[in-house]
Amino acid sequence: MPVIGHGYDDNVGAPAFRNFVTNGAMQVAQRNTSVANISSVTSNGYYTADRFELYTDTAGTWTQSIENDAPTGSGFRKSLKMLCTTANASLSANSLCQIRTKFEGQDLQRIKKGTSSAVALTVSFWVKANVTGTYVVGMYDYTNTRLVAAQYTISSSATWEKKTVTFPADTTGVLNNDNALSLQLHFRLAAGSTFSSGTLQTSWGTDVPANSTVGQTNLASAVNNYWQVTGIQLESGSVVTPFEFEPFETTLRKCMRYYEKSYSYSVVPGTNQSSFPTIVQEVPFITGFTQTDGWGMARVLFTVPKRTGATVTVYSDTGTINSASQIIGTTFTTLTNPIVAANDKGFMFQAGVAAYGSAVKIIYHYTASAEL
Repeated sequence: MPVIGHGYDDNVGAPAFRNFVTNGAMQVAQRNTSVANISSVTSNGYYTADRFELYTDTAGTWTQSIENDAPTGSGFRKSLKMLCTTANASLSANSLCQIRTKFEGQDLQRIKKGTSSAVALTVSFWVKANVTGTYVVGMYDYTNTRLVAAQYTISSSATWEKKTVTFPADTTGVLNNDNALSLQLHFRLAAGSTFSSGTLQTSWGTDVPANSTVGQTNLASAVNNYWQVTGIQLESGSVVTPFEFEPFETTLRKCMRYYEKSYSYSVVPGTNQSSFPTIVQEVPFITGFTQTDGWGMARVLFTVPKRTGATVTVYSDTGTINSASQIIGTTFTTLTNPIVAANDKGFMFQAGVAAYGSAVKIIYHYTASAEL
């Protein structure tokens, strides 16, 4: 009997929840839909599509965006785009640019990695770029510092093409069964000799950086070069199945295990929302009473429990980072760095000076991150 789940599955009889990748259709973008001038290792992070992190180091300057562009008739409507805005045609040895998504070990146990029963992993995706040539997709095992990689070819400029790569089973290196970072799937866009001067590691083995990105096209070689991707699916075994579509809400809640915000979905964190009626409609607040003379506490619960204790950033109603607005009676003050403690369920505010039993209102916004 087929396994019935929450995904919409065109492949009747295929099990649901088979795609290890969250947000492979690039539908969810809580942080922003376009960010420019990303250029250095100090700027690495999550910018647009949830669960997809950019790592770049001396490999040009980039704009990352979510585009309403996808293969016609595929069911996809959005894609993640990397656009080169400052070129680097002569990469240094340590230059690297990649898009990556990461996985918890407890979600990967069915691949039985590190045992004699280990199974292969197959990744399928749609890709479009203006620069034809060889590109590299790979996986990295953080638990055991092991690597595997494969080349794929973009044959036609500015044309959506579907690619499929099967990584062999790895009978070495058991993955930890916990919520920590275990595996990474990455798509390389540029790589210097530190990562490309060896022999491509097409079977699992000890990580040798020089073997990780051999043959990679330098997408950073010219301004306006671009690469787009959507429909990423990573599944166990060597059989490719149709993409596992799921409701937007399902994907959003999966993403919120790693990141959530109090702002409305379409509002970028840090936006000034102090004007009326925005402050009434958008800015959340909490009320409570001081517990002893001089201080008080207020608790905020996350919409979705986080993977681990979250890093919380708060914003005032005007968008000022690391601050909130406190009202006691008719007195309005600013709380600077008001977070006392945060865990996987929520966080605590500390209110300012007030008499015992005084009513306190705190106006704020927040982001909470528990990314791998």
